[in-house]
Amino acid sequence: MVDKRTLEFILSDQQEELEERGKEALCHRTEETLVDMTSPQAQVVIGVRRSGKSTLCYQALHAAGVKFAYADFDDERLYDLKAGQLNDVLEVLYKIYGDFNYLFLDEIQNVKGWHLFVNRMLRKKMHVIITGSNAKLLSGELATHLSGRNKEIPLFPFSFREFCTQKQVETERKTTKAEGFRRAAFDEYMKQGGFPELMTIADNKSYVKDLVNNILQRDIEQRYKVKHKAAFESLAHHLLNNAPTIVVTRELANTFGLKSEHTAKNYVSYLKQAYMLLGIQKYSTKSKVRVAQEKVYAIDVAMMNRRENAFAGDNLGHRLETLVLIHLMRKCKFEGLDVYYLNERSGECDFVVCNGRTAVQAIQVSYDISADKTRKRELSGLLLAAEKTGCKDLLLLTDHESGTIEAKGMTIKIQPVYEWCLELGI
Repeated sequence: MVDKRTLEFILSDQQEELEERGKEALCHRTEETLVDMTSPQAQVVIGVRRSGKSTLCYQALHAAGVKFAYADFDDERLYDLKAGQLNDVLEVLYKIYGDFNYLFLDEIQNVKGWHLFVNRMLRKKMHVIITGSNAKLLSGELATHLSGRNKEIPLFPFSFREFCTQKQVETERKTTKAEGFRRAAFDEYMKQGGFPELMTIADNKSYVKDLVNNILQRDIEQRYKVKHKAAFESLAHHLLNNAPTIVVTRELANTFGLKSEHTAKNYVSYLKQAYMLLGIQKYSTKSKVRVAQEKVYAIDVAMMNRRENAFAGDNLGHRLETLVLIHLMRKCKFEGLDVYYLNERSGECDFVVCNGRTAVQAIQVSYDISADKTRKRELSGLLLAAEKTGCKDLLLLTDHESGTIEAKGMTIKIQPVYEWCLELGI
């Protein structure tokens, strides 16, 4: 039980921290425009830890010029806080901030039963802004208890455009110098990834190690009461080392000595719910095929090589493919599209973007297509996707090559990933 006097000290400290954050030069995120300050729905920003959720909400609130109060439940001093004490939190916030009609609740899913309090605030016409880093605990409870009174806004680590903005790299000017700077920035982005704090921290490996451990131990093991912790953590690192990879739960169960395939399936699900992994389904008109053969990616390339015992970092092709998937997922969330992978006996294509049942674009990713064998394989994958899906927009993304190719009556565009990322407008 946390008494009100202690709560006042904690929440006052948090107010001070938030004010200090406001003095920093912060990058504005595209997703800020999705936060609707006039809506009676709770605005819910969800994503992996340290992706910038709190900063986004702060900037959206500050830009709107509204009076708001702030509470961060990822504070170890609030670890034992119960849902019944949230009204005490509200009382103390009124004492600290005065009158307000916007309530900013950071990592609220840490308080069991939090949704009851939020529901009451919404009934009282309070505007509620929420962040969280666990899809099931947040979205699941919202869907169950708030009955559609919420708007979900997914947030990823920095896009390449946001990375350039933060580094003050020109993204529009068409000069040799500007192009060279963009190329250098993309090389750095592909190695470092998009976690905002990594841009100011020298010891990247320790940062990512701590981040991964926090997600595994606090966001997953504690919350889901994982019994076989060592096996679970080994499985998580195995998937990050091998991503992108198709998940075969039977093999995972055997490899890590789990009693059942069901346990392995749960472990993979936990990693996705905590936003450590992103999953896409196989392209198929049959639902059972799509569900059974999921392909997983790291949420950010930093998790591929900045961990201890990481072996995936040197594969530039996998890193480039991961960056493309993350950018595609971000764009498709905005536009209501879906992303699949195509895998047939005769070949494969990395991504098929669909609007409902209609394939609108097929994308193949290859770091270097200078070798004839590689170029032929990548082009064959795109032509196969065109044949199987009826899609005519075919794109081959590379590290540096550009141009067009005519093959079997189809036009295939070749483009560098860094250029494509900036064209997405996110």
